Amino acid sequence: MKRKTIDIVTLGCSKNLVDSERLMFRLKEYGYDVTHDSASPEGEIVVINTCGFIGDAKEESINTILEFCQAKEEGLVEKVFVMGCLSGRYMKELQEEIPQVDKYYGKFDWVNLLEDLQEGEGCHHHHTELEYQMQRCLTTPSHYAYLKISEGCNRDCAYCAIPIITGKHVSRPMEEVLDEVRMLVAQGVKEFQVIAQELTYYGVDLYKKQMLPELIEQMAEIPGVEWIRLHYAYPAKFPMELFRVMREHKNVCRYMDIALQHVSDRMLQRMHRHVSKNETYELIRRFREEVPGICLRTTFMVGFPGETEEDFEELKEFVRWAKFDRMGAFAYSEEEGTYSAEHYQDDVPEDVKQRRLDELMAIQQEIALASSSSFVGQTLRVVIDRLEGDYYVGRTEFDSPEVDQEVLIHRQAGELHIGTFYNVEITGAEEFDLYAVLVE
Repeated sequence: MKRKTIDIVTLGCSKNLVDSERLMFRLKEYGYDVTHDSASPEGEIVVINTCGFIGDAKEESINTILEFCQAKEEGLVEKVFVMGCLSGRYMKELQEEIPQVDKYYGKFDWVNLLEDLQEGEGCHHHHTELEYQMQRCLTTPSHYAYLKISEGCNRDCAYCAIPIITGKHVSRPMEEVLDEVRMLVAQGVKEFQVIAQELTYYGVDLYKKQMLPELIEQMAEIPGVEWIRLHYAYPAKFPMELFRVMREHKNVCRYMDIALQHVSDRMLQRMHRHVSKNETYELIRRFREEVPGICLRTTFMVGFPGETEEDFEELKEFVRWAKFDRMGAFAYSEEEGTYSAEHYQDDVPEDVKQRRLDELMAIQQEIALASSSSFVGQTLRVVIDRLEGDYYVGRTEFDSPEVDQEVLIHRQAGELHIGTFYNVEITGAEEFDLYAVLVE
C-alpha cells in the first residue's frame, strides 16, 4: 500500500509557516509523504493552515477551504483538515457553514491532528519531547529560517484582533530558543529571521524584564550564525540596549521592522498605541544616530475611525521626514471583537481611505527609489537565494525574504552557489531590484 501523501497549505504570515513546518516534521515521523503548497493535490489529505487577520486574508482562507472541499466532493482529495488562526477564531461558524471539512483545529491544538490521523496508534518518535517540539521541515531555502521566539501579544491596540486570536504574550525560554538556533545551524541554516507578534515584549513574562537585546546578543555569539534580522517590533518602551547589540555584532543585521501605524497624537491615542508623536520622532532619530546605515521598515494605517485630513497631513509630513527604506500601508478594516469595532464608528468613506492610501504610497515610492539608488557604487555582502532565468537572485542584510527588494547578478559572471555569501558591487537600482556584479 502506498504511503498517504499529506499536502500542507499555509496562508498568512511567517509565524504560521513555522507551525506548518513543525507539523510537517511530525507527519514525516509518522511515515507520511508530506508536500507543502503542492500544485496538484490528488487522492491525498490536505491540511489548510489559515489566517484570520484582516478581511482580505480571511476571504483568501475561506476561498481556499471551499476550493478543497469542492475537490473532495469530486473525489480528487480524500480528506480536508483546517487549522490556524481563522479556524481558532471562528470554529463554530465554520463548522456550521462548511461542514464538508473533516475536522477543524484551533491555533494551538493542531497537535491533536496527528492523533486523529493515526486513529490513536501512538507516536513513534525517538527524541526528547523538547527536541521534538523544535524539529521542523524547513519550507524555506535551506540557508535561512524563521525563528519564532514568542506567541501572543499583550498590547491592546484598538483595531487589532491578534490578541483575540493568539491570547496573551508567552515567551519561549531563552535556552530553548538558543538550542533551536544551534540545531538549525547544524542543519546548515545561516540566516535567522527572528519573529513574534511583538518582539520587544520578549522575556517580560518569564524574566520580568525585556530580554530581546540579551537573547540577540547570545544568538550572535553562536558560531555559524551569519545574519540575524528582527521582525515586528513595537515603538512604546523600546529596549534601547538593542542599538548597542546591532552596532557591536556584525551578524546582527542593521535592519528593523517596527510597526508605527500613525503619528498624530490624536490617532495614536484613539488607537491605544501608548506612544506619542514626539516619542515616535525621537525613536527614529535615535535609530539613525545609534546605528548608522540602519534600514527601517514600517507599516501605517490610513482611514482609522475619526482620522481627519489634518491627521493625515501629519502622517504624510512624518513619512517625508523619516525617509523609511521600506514602508507598507493599509486601509483600516473593522474587525469584530476589537475595541474600535465596539466603540468607534467606521466613519471614513472607502474612497477616502483608498485616496489616502494611494497618496501615502506615492510619497513613499520616491523615497524608496532614492534609498535604493543610494546603494549604487557600494560594495555589499549578499546571500544567494535562487537562480531564476538569467540571474542569480540574492539579498543584502537590508532585505528580508519575500517582502524586500532583491539583488540580481547575471549568471554569465560564473557559477554562484545557493546559500553562499558574496561581495558584490551594486551597479543599478530599480524600484524593487538592485543589479550587481561580483567583486573579486
